[in-house]
Amino acid sequence: MADRPSRDESARLLRQRIEMGGSEIFLDSMSRDEALAMLERAAALAPSLGAASAPLPAPPPRRPSAEAVTPAPAPQRRSAAAADRGAASPPVLPDSYDELKSLALECTLCGLCESRTQVVFSDGPSNARVMVVGEAPGANEDETGVPFVGAAGKYLDLLLATVGLSRKDSVYIANVLKCRPPGNRNPSPEEIEACAPYLRKQIDLVQPEVLLAVGSFSGKLLTGDQKSALGKLRGQVHHYHGVPLVVTYHPAALLRNSNWTRAFWRDLQLLRDVIDGADGA
Repeated sequence: MADRPSRDESARLLRQRIEMGGSEIFLDSMSRDEALAMLERAAALAPSLGAASAPLPAPPPRRPSAEAVTPAPAPQRRSAAAADRGAASPPVLPDSYDELKSLALECTLCGLCESRTQVVFSDGPSNARVMVVGEAPGANEDETGVPFVGAAGKYLDLLLATVGLSRKDSVYIANVLKCRPPGNRNPSPEEIEACAPYLRKQIDLVQPEVLLAVGSFSGKLLTGDQKSALGKLRGQVHHYHGVPLVVTYHPAALLRNSNWTRAFWRDLQLLRDVIDGADGA
């Protein structure tokens, strides 16, 4: 069996594939940590981001993962208040980040607390410059308690790396919902209403320089525009309580429809322009 390439070699190959507009980038056989490490090395090879205008890579082909499926952890304990959600009022949210997270981990404000494995609160540094807001956890996220760890998450990491961003040091990631809807169905209005205060408080405490909403539910919630389609919301800079906000497609949507990838790429350039403008202010 041939030796696996070193991390530096893998990063260089990845960077070359991006710059040449390669159509296939296989990430499914890597663990999340391996993919992130490779992306960090790729970004380090081009610190000036001179490839910001390079062709965007196509989504990684969807194929069965070679990784063994690990058993799901035991479900979190439910509060006795779960049986009386109808009479429960929204909690007073603390101004401490750690206390907010602890409160969210025990939340029973909607029925998703009965089916979740884990609450998916966030990933990335709580003082990040950029905050990415997704929609709701999927199966992988429900098992690990970390947002965006499946195929869509790996692709998001890759795309963010092409504009010099990383969840390790500059990107904080959260979702509108903290618990997975059964069968990955769309969030209900009642679930969004119950969970949105946690997200709003996260934004207040993290104080990002710019927000990136990925997907229709996060875009509509943060813009306050419930009527416009996602395609109408993207391509411009909105503001959420004074914070610049860019709306774009969810990475999972790019895996289903690669025609949206170029639009996502343009939105990332818009996001980068906002960051660079803040640096020059």
